Amino acid sequence: MTDQAPTHDHAQFTAMTEGTQGDWAIIAGHFRDFSKGLPERVLAHLKLLDGDYGGFPVDRLEHSLQTATRAHRDGRGEDYVVMALLHDIGDTLGSFNHPEIAAAMLRPFVSEELHWIANTHGVFQGYYYFHHLGMDRDLRENYRGHPHFEACAEFCEKYDQSAFDPGYESAKLDFFVPMVQRVFARPINSIYAKAVGEGAKEAA
Repeated sequence: MTDQAPTHDHAQFTAMTEGTQGDWAIIAGHFRDFSKGLPERVLAHLKLLDGDYGGFPVDRLEHSLQTATRAHRDGRGEDYVVMALLHDIGDTLGSFNHPEIAAAMLRPFVSEELHWIANTHGVFQGYYYFHHLGMDRDLRENYRGHPHFEACAEFCEKYDQSAFDPGYESAKLDFFVPMVQRVFARPINSIYAKAVGEGAKEAA
Protein backbone atom coordinates (compact mmCIF):
# COMPACT_ATOMS: atom_id res chain seq x y z
CA MET A 1 0.00 0.00 0.00
CA THR A 2 1.47 3.34 -1.03
CA ASP A 3 1.30 6.49 0.99
CA GLN A 4 -1.02 9.08 -0.49
CA ALA A 5 -1.30 12.75 0.35
CA PRO A 6 -4.60 13.56 2.06
CA THR A 7 -7.25 14.94 -0.24
CA HIS A 8 -9.43 17.88 0.64
CA ASP A 9 -12.55 19.33 -0.90
CA HIS A 10 -11.65 22.85 0.09
CA ALA A 11 -8.56 25.07 0.03
CA GLN A 12 -6.20 25.00 3.01
CA PHE A 13 -5.03 28.61 3.20
CA THR A 14 -6.10 31.16 5.79
CA ALA A 15 -5.05 34.13 3.65
CA MET A 16 -4.91 34.38 -0.13
CA THR A 17 -1.17 35.09 0.02
CA GLU A 18 -0.73 31.46 1.16
CA GLY A 19 -2.81 29.98 -1.66
CA THR A 20 -1.29 27.33 -3.93
CA GLN A 21 -2.17 26.26 -7.44
CA GLY A 22 -3.79 23.19 -5.92
CA ASP A 23 -5.94 25.34 -3.66
CA TRP A 24 -7.16 27.39 -6.57
CA ALA A 25 -7.82 24.29 -8.65
CA ILE A 26 -10.16 23.13 -5.89
CA ILE A 27 -11.88 26.51 -5.77
CA ALA A 28 -12.18 26.61 -9.55
CA GLY A 29 -13.82 23.21 -9.52
CA HIS A 30 -16.35 24.34 -6.94
CA PHE A 31 -16.99 27.49 -8.94
CA ARG A 32 -17.68 25.52 -12.10
CA ASP A 33 -20.16 23.28 -10.29
CA PHE A 34 -21.86 26.19 -8.52
CA SER A 35 -22.13 28.28 -11.68
CA LYS A 36 -24.14 25.51 -13.36
CA GLY A 37 -26.96 26.28 -10.94
CA LEU A 38 -27.02 30.00 -11.77
CA PRO A 39 -30.01 29.81 -14.16
CA GLU A 40 -32.13 28.09 -11.52
CA ARG A 41 -31.16 30.66 -8.88
CA VAL A 42 -32.01 33.50 -11.27
CA LEU A 43 -35.38 31.96 -12.11
CA ALA A 44 -36.13 31.38 -8.43
CA HIS A 45 -35.54 35.06 -7.77
CA LEU A 46 -37.67 36.04 -10.76
CA LYS A 47 -40.54 34.06 -9.25
CA LEU A 48 -40.50 36.43 -6.27
CA LEU A 49 -42.25 38.91 -8.58
CA ASP A 50 -45.29 36.61 -8.75
CA GLY A 51 -48.26 38.26 -7.03
CA ASP A 52 -46.40 41.56 -6.54
CA TYR A 53 -48.62 44.12 -8.24
CA GLY A 54 -47.29 47.36 -6.77
CA GLY A 55 -50.50 49.01 -7.96
CA PHE A 56 -50.02 47.96 -11.60
CA PRO A 57 -52.75 46.24 -13.64
CA VAL A 58 -50.70 43.01 -13.70
CA ASP A 59 -48.16 41.65 -11.24
CA ARG A 60 -44.48 42.12 -11.91
CA LEU A 61 -43.92 38.54 -13.04
CA GLU A 62 -46.70 38.81 -15.60
CA HIS A 63 -45.23 42.10 -16.79
CA SER A 64 -41.88 40.37 -17.26
CA LEU A 65 -43.49 37.49 -19.13
CA GLN A 66 -45.43 39.86 -21.36
CA THR A 67 -42.32 41.87 -22.16
CA ALA A 68 -40.35 38.74 -23.07
CA THR A 69 -43.25 37.22 -25.00
CA ARG A 70 -43.71 40.34 -27.09
CA ALA A 71 -40.00 40.40 -27.88
CA HIS A 72 -39.99 36.70 -28.78
CA ARG A 73 -43.04 36.99 -31.01
CA ASP A 74 -41.39 39.92 -32.73
CA GLY A 75 -38.49 37.68 -33.74
CA ARG A 76 -35.87 38.90 -31.30
CA GLY A 77 -32.89 36.71 -30.52
CA GLU A 78 -32.71 34.51 -27.47
CA ASP A 79 -30.34 36.82 -25.57
CA TYR A 80 -32.66 39.77 -26.22
CA VAL A 81 -35.67 37.78 -24.99
CA VAL A 82 -33.83 36.78 -21.81
CA MET A 83 -32.90 40.41 -21.21
CA ALA A 84 -36.56 41.34 -21.67
CA LEU A 85 -37.62 38.62 -19.24
CA LEU A 86 -35.17 39.71 -16.54
CA HIS A 87 -35.19 43.49 -17.03
CA ASP A 88 -37.21 44.11 -13.84
CA ILE A 89 -35.84 41.27 -11.71
CA GLY A 90 -34.20 43.86 -9.46
CA ASP A 91 -37.55 45.22 -8.25
CA THR A 92 -37.38 43.21 -5.02
CA LEU A 93 -33.83 44.10 -3.94
CA GLY A 94 -33.25 47.35 -5.82
CA SER A 95 -36.40 49.39 -5.35
CA PHE A 96 -34.51 52.60 -6.11
CA ASN A 97 -32.18 51.23 -8.82
CA HIS A 98 -33.77 48.08 -10.20
CA PRO A 99 -32.36 48.48 -13.75
CA GLU A 100 -28.81 48.33 -12.43
CA ILE A 101 -29.52 45.07 -10.61
CA ALA A 102 -30.79 43.37 -13.76
CA ALA A 103 -27.97 44.82 -15.85
CA ALA A 104 -25.32 43.54 -13.44
CA MET A 105 -26.76 40.03 -13.56
CA LEU A 106 -26.96 40.06 -17.34
CA ARG A 107 -23.65 41.71 -18.14
CA PRO A 108 -21.47 38.58 -18.34
CA PHE A 109 -23.88 36.94 -20.78
CA VAL A 110 -25.14 39.55 -23.22
CA SER A 111 -23.79 42.13 -25.63
CA GLU A 112 -22.85 45.63 -24.57
CA GLU A 113 -26.00 46.92 -26.28
CA LEU A 114 -28.34 44.60 -24.37
CA HIS A 115 -26.54 45.38 -21.11
CA TRP A 116 -26.99 49.10 -21.80
CA ILE A 117 -30.69 48.66 -22.51
CA ALA A 118 -31.19 46.78 -19.25
CA ASN A 119 -29.16 49.32 -17.30
CA THR A 120 -30.85 52.40 -18.76
CA HIS A 121 -34.41 51.30 -19.47
CA GLY A 122 -35.73 52.90 -16.28
CA VAL A 123 -34.97 56.41 -17.53
CA PHE A 124 -36.35 55.64 -20.99
CA GLN A 125 -39.49 54.06 -19.54
CA GLY A 126 -40.00 57.28 -17.61
CA TYR A 127 -40.91 58.99 -20.88
CA TYR A 128 -44.33 57.39 -20.50
CA TYR A 129 -45.12 58.42 -16.93
CA PHE A 130 -42.58 60.71 -15.23
CA HIS A 131 -44.67 63.79 -16.08
CA HIS A 132 -47.58 62.35 -14.10
CA LEU A 133 -45.36 62.34 -11.01
CA GLY A 134 -43.99 65.85 -11.39
CA MET A 135 -40.78 64.58 -12.96
CA ASP A 136 -39.13 65.30 -16.28
CA ARG A 137 -40.29 62.78 -18.85
CA ASP A 138 -37.47 63.83 -21.16
CA LEU A 139 -34.62 62.69 -18.92
CA ARG A 140 -33.75 60.18 -21.59
CA GLU A 141 -32.63 63.10 -23.75
CA ASN A 142 -29.49 63.18 -21.64
CA TYR A 143 -28.51 60.06 -23.57
CA ARG A 144 -29.39 61.41 -27.01
CA GLY A 145 -26.52 60.61 -29.35
CA HIS A 146 -25.52 57.43 -27.54
CA PRO A 147 -25.14 54.57 -30.03
CA HIS A 148 -27.77 52.51 -28.17
CA PHE A 149 -30.29 55.32 -27.60
CA GLU A 150 -32.69 54.18 -30.31
CA ALA A 151 -32.44 50.53 -29.30
CA CYS A 152 -33.41 51.34 -25.72
CA ALA A 153 -36.22 53.63 -26.83
CA GLU A 154 -37.53 50.87 -29.09
CA PHE A 155 -37.37 48.28 -26.29
CA CYS A 156 -39.45 50.49 -24.03
CA GLU A 157 -41.94 51.49 -26.69
CA LYS A 158 -42.56 48.09 -28.27
CA TYR A 159 -42.15 45.68 -25.38
CA ASP A 160 -41.87 47.28 -21.93
CA GLN A 161 -44.43 50.08 -21.67
CA SER A 162 -47.06 48.00 -23.48
CA ALA A 163 -46.73 44.93 -21.23
CA PHE A 164 -49.41 45.67 -18.65
CA ASP A 165 -52.41 44.09 -20.37
CA PRO A 166 -54.41 41.69 -18.17
CA GLY A 167 -55.95 40.21 -21.33
CA TYR A 168 -52.68 39.48 -23.11
CA GLU A 169 -51.87 35.77 -23.52
CA SER A 170 -48.22 35.65 -22.59
CA ALA A 171 -46.08 32.53 -22.68
CA LYS A 172 -45.62 30.77 -19.36
CA LEU A 173 -42.33 30.97 -17.48
CA ASP A 174 -41.53 27.35 -18.37
CA PHE A 175 -41.34 28.40 -22.02
CA PHE A 176 -38.40 30.69 -21.26
CA VAL A 177 -36.50 28.38 -18.90
CA PRO A 178 -34.40 26.70 -21.65
CA MET A 179 -33.52 30.14 -23.05
CA VAL A 180 -32.31 31.35 -19.65
CA GLN A 181 -30.32 28.14 -19.18
CA ARG A 182 -28.61 28.50 -22.55
CA VAL A 183 -27.80 32.21 -22.22
CA PHE A 184 -26.47 31.85 -18.67
CA ALA A 185 -24.34 28.86 -19.67
CA ARG A 186 -22.08 30.92 -21.93
CA PRO A 187 -20.43 33.93 -20.29
CA ILE A 188 -18.96 36.21 -22.94
CA ASN A 189 -17.77 39.04 -20.72
CA SER A 190 -16.36 37.86 -17.38
CA ILE A 191 -12.81 37.93 -16.09
CA TYR A 192 -13.75 35.18 -13.65
CA ALA A 193 -14.85 32.75 -16.36
CA LYS A 194 -11.55 33.29 -18.17
CA ALA A 195 -9.43 32.93 -15.04
CA VAL A 196 -11.17 29.77 -13.92
CA GLY A 197 -10.89 28.27 -17.39
CA GLU A 198 -7.17 28.96 -17.61
CA GLY A 199 -6.60 27.80 -14.04
CA ALA A 200 -8.32 24.53 -14.76
CA LYS A 201 -6.14 23.93 -17.84
CA GLU A 202 -2.94 24.63 -15.93
CA ALA A 203 -3.92 22.36 -13.06
CA ALA A 204 -4.90 19.48 -15.37
